[in-house]
Amino acid sequence: MIVPELRPWRAARPHVERVADAVRPRLARAAGIVRPRLARVGAAAKPQVARLTQAAKPHLARVTKPMAGPNARSWQYSAGAATAGLALAAGVVTAAGPWDSTGQRTAERDRAVALERTGGADHGRADDSSGTSDTVAGAPRPAPSAASVLTGLGGAVGSTVKSAPAALPTGPGLANVLAPLLDDPALGARHTAAVVDVATGRPLYGTGADQALTPASTTKIATAVAALSAMGAEHRLTTRAALEPDTKELVLVGGGDPTLTARPEAEGWASLRTLAVSTAAALKKRGLTQVTLSYDTTLYAGTQVHPIGINPNLAPVTALSADEGRTDDSTSGPATRVSDPAADATLKFAEFLKAAGIRTTAPGPSKATTRAQSLATVSSPPLSALVERMLTNSDNDIAEALARQTAVATRVRADFDGAGKAVQAQLKKLGLPTAGARFRDGSGLNREDRLTANLLTALLVKAGDPARPGLRPVLTGLPVAGFTGTLTSRYGDGAAGVVRAKTGTLTGVNTLAGTVVDQDGRLLAFALLTADTTDPAAAQAALDRAATALAGCGCR
Repeated sequence: MIVPELRPWRAARPHVERVADAVRPRLARAAGIVRPRLARVGAAAKPQVARLTQAAKPHLARVTKPMAGPNARSWQYSAGAATAGLALAAGVVTAAGPWDSTGQRTAERDRAVALERTGGADHGRADDSSGTSDTVAGAPRPAPSAASVLTGLGGAVGSTVKSAPAALPTGPGLANVLAPLLDDPALGARHTAAVVDVATGRPLYGTGADQALTPASTTKIATAVAALSAMGAEHRLTTRAALEPDTKELVLVGGGDPTLTARPEAEGWASLRTLAVSTAAALKKRGLTQVTLSYDTTLYAGTQVHPIGINPNLAPVTALSADEGRTDDSTSGPATRVSDPAADATLKFAEFLKAAGIRTTAPGPSKATTRAQSLATVSSPPLSALVERMLTNSDNDIAEALARQTAVATRVRADFDGAGKAVQAQLKKLGLPTAGARFRDGSGLNREDRLTANLLTALLVKAGDPARPGLRPVLTGLPVAGFTGTLTSRYGDGAAGVVRAKTGTLTGVNTLAGTVVDQDGRLLAFALLTADTTDPAAAQAALDRAATALAGCGCR
């Protein structure tokens, strides 16, 4: 997300070009170090990829007819990126792949199916409802699933036998590769970085790692850890319809579920339509076909409008909304939002009640009393799923909701200020290095947020702690390079399928934090933060080169 802001950067271009000329030889040396190692990875993968491709050819032929028009080139690029990811995943970097019960994460499975029509050990659904199950007539043979993200810690998925740990990268080795890449003028006047071994928590490389900078959307990593630790991965958010026994007032009570949907196909999320049908049935059992309708948003406190003001990247933050207040069919990214999501959701609820034979008055705000009788409820998927969706799509609405929910769970006032305090308190409770950190929101849209590279890597290490499996969604939700979320179109010619990381972008700010398995099989956490960048595309490319270097580096 880029918050529009005018910056006089053109005047700096001659200076930037001079700096670029000076740093280019060092970048060339760094690329020379990385390229042979990535080449060895690709060579190791070729036999497996060739077999996989050969098996898939008949099916690919049916679904890859030549395309014409403006969509042809973009499709070819996406398919190429997916192939690159599968190629890398078939080699030594299988340890870094997304995962589900056998190691393949749902999001990558769906993308692989869409682009390649290939399945995997657990890529299809048992009930064949998706049409992608291995048992579907004519489906290709299963492709190898990617291994668990924690394979880099030693041992196979589900195995209790640990393999001998690979040698750790050294600080000088990492500095030789990363320092010239991080000196790229595209990364602005200030940058900080940290690399940590996830298995041991040992810091391996750092530059300004304890200096707090604006983190942008990498803030969501902290929000995720705080929410999961406060509520647990299985926690669900419930929306309910309650009837006041004396006044016959029907109150739609918001439970803060940011994924509640009013769309015909709920796709696993809590459905406002389902809630209306169940509520109508309960009302009819009581002999009621007409009620006074109202809505309750008192779970949250304070202003609903983010400090950045009205913005297409975030709806007003309220305990009741449907489809994030979007006015189109989108499910992520910027979109025009309704001004009052709670009123909008309740009007839709009224329409669904009317279709089910219940008439209502025009809805208004209210508060359900302790005597109100719950007629029907719908609950979100587990918090783990909400965290994954938030991180994969960089969903600001879910992020702000989870920060508020953390405040609710820890009995702190659930407004922007209280949510920030609650998040920071949870991280401190986990023993994480919060010195210098500042949380003004849960999404990272607030430019006053501050995080350090040390804290970001510590969060990722904590999420990989075998003693804290409830934090694992922080790792499973990270976008996968070249495959999912905000990294779908990045790493097309680099470490597609290997790097998984949360991106962050504001005007003048570009950040990246995530995990990668290096050439020797060590699972590394990294965080890269920049300030005063002038070209977001160039800054993103520079950050991607640094992350790719880690993937192809033993760095000893």
